[in-house]
Amino acid sequence: MKKLLLALTAVAAMTGAASAADLAAKPYVKAPMAPVAPSWTGFYIFGGAGGGIWDADTHTNRTIAGVTTSTIDHRNGGDGWFGTVGLGYDWQVNPSWVIGAFADGQFGSLRGNVDDTFAAFQGRIKLEDSWAAGVRLGYLVAPNVLSYVNAGYSGSHWSGTTLVSSFTGIPAGFHTDSFNRNGWFVGGGVENNLNIFGISAPGWFMKTEYRAAYYDRKDLNVRFDGTNALSTDTVSFKPWVQTISTSLVYRFNWTGPVVAKY
Repeated sequence: MKKLLLALTAVAAMTGAASAADLAAKPYVKAPMAPVAPSWTGFYIFGGAGGGIWDADTHTNRTIAGVTTSTIDHRNGGDGWFGTVGLGYDWQVNPSWVIGAFADGQFGSLRGNVDDTFAAFQGRIKLEDSWAAGVRLGYLVAPNVLSYVNAGYSGSHWSGTTLVSSFTGIPAGFHTDSFNRNGWFVGGGVENNLNIFGISAPGWFMKTEYRAAYYDRKDLNVRFDGTNALSTDTVSFKPWVQTISTSLVYRFNWTGPVVAKY
């Protein structure tokens, strides 16, 4: 009987030790954290460059003894390059949609011709700078890729011209003054984070944008060189400008997706 009790006690002790060893061997596993999508809400700045073209519906008015006559409408145009800088603020209103406000400026030289068709004069005119303020609406095709459209108000500054003969290119003794025109614009583009091809660039983005700006008509007074006196001619000039630009963007709030941790 004593031998039986000793045997049972030994088996129980061994079983308890084995159970304790099993409990000690089990590691503590922390539940994984779900990845957190980056937020597009916050301020950003950008700078870049691009190219553009402009077209202008023009005609010449000639006034003699209070009587005005006009030439048939025709179109002038120009092209060139520019630099751009700007800033903005975006709000990510839900996982897929972003709205924002922004302002920017463009500085360069989009050159073309303008004609006084009555006098057979021609001059070089250029869009020297412009600015814009507007809003944009974007859709996230991926957490770090935004496709958007935008619209708003724009202003522009155009150079004066020295008029020459359309036939000989010799200075004609006349000019037009520089001027400003305001209007509105529409456009759209794509913006994406530069964390691509194994490169780590938190906060850095690139955007490519198309824009079309439509400006108010301006009557350019043809003046005699060396004086402020007017000739009998004015040139009606109504431009619209198309541009494509690529910019480097820095977002101050961007940290990128959080990697799951265990």
